[in-house]
Amino acid sequence: MQTVVIVIHLIIVSVLTIIVLLQKSEGGGLGMGGGAGFMSSRGTANLLTRTTAFLAAGFFVTSLFLSWLAGVHQNPGSILDGAPASQSQPAGGATPVTPPSGGGLLDSLKQSDQPAPPAPAGPQAPRSQ
Repeated sequence: MQTVVIVIHLIIVSVLTIIVLLQKSEGGGLGMGGGAGFMSSRGTANLLTRTTAFLAAGFFVTSLFLSWLAGVHQNPGSILDGAPASQSQPAGGATPVTPPSGGGLLDSLKQSDQPAPPAPAGPQAPRSQ
């Protein structure tokens, strides 16, 4: 159903664009108003105006229907309703895997993770060595 309404909506949009581009410019906003074209009679202008109004109404109705259709299929809910993810310990008596002691880069980084000396209480003057 939604696909059918989207196809109708797209047809209305494309025809509305073509109809608006066919109309004569009245205010000369782009500097090209006036001139006699193949659609210069008064009846054609009324037909294009009425067609534009009809297609604009169709565009409005299909837009509202599509937004309503999207809201119907949405399940409102809160992200806070779910239980927070927790890390659990492995079941049973599993022992942690110990890395081989090869003296690699990771081992040297692990040794440098020792606590740093406490930070000074206030600003210090630079010392020369």
